[in-house]
Amino acid sequence: MSALQIPGWSHVSSGKVRDLYVNEDDPDQLLVVTSDRISAYDFVLDTEIPDKGKILTGLSKWWFDQLNVENHVISMDVPEQVAGRAMICERLDMFPVECVARGYLTGSGLAEYRSDGTVCGIELEDGLTEASRLSRPIFTPAAKAEVGEHDENVSFERVVEMVGEDVAHALKAATLNIYSRAAELAAERGIILADTKFEFGARADGSLVLADEVLTPDSSRFWPADQWVEGQPTPSFDKQYVRDWLTSDKSGWDRTSGERPPALPDEIVEKTRDRYVEAYERITGQKFEA
Repeated sequence: MSALQIPGWSHVSSGKVRDLYVNEDDPDQLLVVTSDRISAYDFVLDTEIPDKGKILTGLSKWWFDQLNVENHVISMDVPEQVAGRAMICERLDMFPVECVARGYLTGSGLAEYRSDGTVCGIELEDGLTEASRLSRPIFTPAAKAEVGEHDENVSFERVVEMVGEDVAHALKAATLNIYSRAAELAAERGIILADTKFEFGARADGSLVLADEVLTPDSSRFWPADQWVEGQPTPSFDKQYVRDWLTSDKSGWDRTSGERPPALPDEIVEKTRDRYVEAYERITGQKFEA
């Protein structure tokens, strides 16, 4: 995960997918570069997905433009070597909370529901199953983890302990409002937004700002509406091809071994890229130009 040398920008950190650089003339500006890296099961894989960084950046920018909320984007006029896959953004004081909204029950939320009848401590009605639509969207936060670790689902009360009551309520309200607006826009395009996660930061004056990526296949579960059937897993516009191959006999990888996953075959890379491109084109209504 070697960082690029970008004139005028100093590398400050790298995550699973994104690399951050600070403006050497203005430390309040960050260059957020989205790589083609892909992660699965808490590993950053050795194989990249061509154009993934451009797709995620383009989708985030499109959603930022639609949502009409305060966000961290300053400019898309970035250095040539990262053109199309980077944004110049405000440097914020980020909150240590993954702000998750769920409108449907699946994934870790379904596992907790089957065990306890709750999701992040929120009691839900009886009789729900895989892909059930919830009677109302719910805020199910997680505590951010280090690279290579799982984010930990937490209760709202835990968020209050982490950031204070006023900020916790503001994060919850903003998350659910943005989710509802995004779900409406997705529905107009024949897509269900099953769940998503947001990250927020604060400016010096304390105002809340939407940051990081937003409403991409890496941060959201998008389902084709015409393939949704309650009680059955729904195919999603994300890296499911990667997960399915890694856990299949074909990969030869044991998820419990602690060893790194193997390189992805060309077919899986191509199918995964196609899924990301399809998400971009269906959501934005624009042709993806590599």
